[in-house]
Amino acid sequence: MAMTERKRIVMIAHDNRKHDMLDWARANYSVLRHHELHATGTTGGLIADDLGLNVHRFLSGPLGGDQQVGAALAEGRLDIVIFFWDPLEPQPHDVDVKALLRIAVVCNSPIACNRATADFLLTSPLLGEGYEPALSPGDLAPPEREIVNVGVGVR
Repeated sequence: MAMTERKRIVMIAHDNRKHDMLDWARANYSVLRHHELHATGTTGGLIADDLGLNVHRFLSGPLGGDQQVGAALAEGRLDIVIFFWDPLEPQPHDVDVKALLRIAVVCNSPIACNRATADFLLTSPLLGEGYEPALSPGDLAPPEREIVNVGVGVR
């Protein structure tokens, strides 16, 4: 699905990363204010309250917010994911986190899981332009997918 110049950006941060997300959002206020912002529960509240930006809030991640974000990605209602997750801390909703990461890849959605990648996404010249992502395997039904032999012998 084509992206317009005004991107629909969703921000998600695990508890140990919420301060990092808020710092990042403050540093990128001048860019973020020109886009449609979404976030999971607490993260969205922090950003909206601190920066005075309008943020559509999904449920909190453990209460279904990660699944809501995944559904919105699959339906083409979001363009970019900024997800500061904590790989060193077990999460009670790990299966939802993995599902969200998987659907972002299947849908060929730009996703940043750390500040450096988020900085690269927000400073990309493509951010302010329309963009048509290439088709990904997730866009095709299984029978339509082409299986490419990469030289690995079948046994």
